[in-house]
Amino acid sequence: MFFILSKALLFLISPFFWIVVGTIVLFRSKSMKRRRRLSIALVVSFIFFSNTAIFLEFMRIWEVPGIKIEKTEPHEVGVILGGMFEYDSQLDRLSIRRGGDRLFQAFSLYKQGQIKQFLISGDNGFVSSRSLHEAKQTKEVLIKWGVPDSLITTEERSKNTHENAKNTAEILKNKKFTKNVLLITSGIHMRRAKACFDKEGIQTTPFSTDLYTGKKRGYHWDQLFVPNPYNFILWNELLKEIVGYVTYDVVGYI
Repeated sequence: MFFILSKALLFLISPFFWIVVGTIVLFRSKSMKRRRRLSIALVVSFIFFSNTAIFLEFMRIWEVPGIKIEKTEPHEVGVILGGMFEYDSQLDRLSIRRGGDRLFQAFSLYKQGQIKQFLISGDNGFVSSRSLHEAKQTKEVLIKWGVPDSLITTEERSKNTHENAKNTAEILKNKKFTKNVLLITSGIHMRRAKACFDKEGIQTTPFSTDLYTGKKRGYHWDQLFVPNPYNFILWNELLKEIVGYVTYDVVGYI
């Protein structure tokens, strides 16, 4: 129920949704004073949420920084959280998303000897399956890439981050891996993910992937001055993580 409700209410935190609501109210309002105030608020909101530099500054505060592979200490197991793929049922294959950098970096870590084996956690994060069974299908990809079956463990039940941590913790504890664990997920997602694993008694080292920001600032002129509608989608992702973290804290998941 919590999973379905959280998905259904995500639109309520969308800046684009509230700009649309404000626009409808603007055109239906008969008060000139209210229309003027709403017009100003809508213009300011659009400029704020479409500006790339502003978004990246807020993301910089939230995102867990990355680390170079060669500076990563060797770990017994790399835990890769789902959220990397969609499934193309017509072509019968996985289709990579931005989060697919998690698998790319994990494979690089393995090839360079920084992790000895993989634990892939998560079925899919959709209300319906959409033919995606991420842990199982990702394992098949790794085997095709030459990773031995014996070095890949899957957790195939989870549908959200809390379940990722809870179900994966059971596997790690059974394997006696409670400390030497590298947690591999997106930088935007790492704060909530690590907190969930901490709650389950698993000490992890964060390895952030598909980062939006870095230590150095340096914006191009278009990032400073040209509105980018795509930033509304990015704000949705950031606000989803922030609200998700607060919600998890309230219900006791972290």
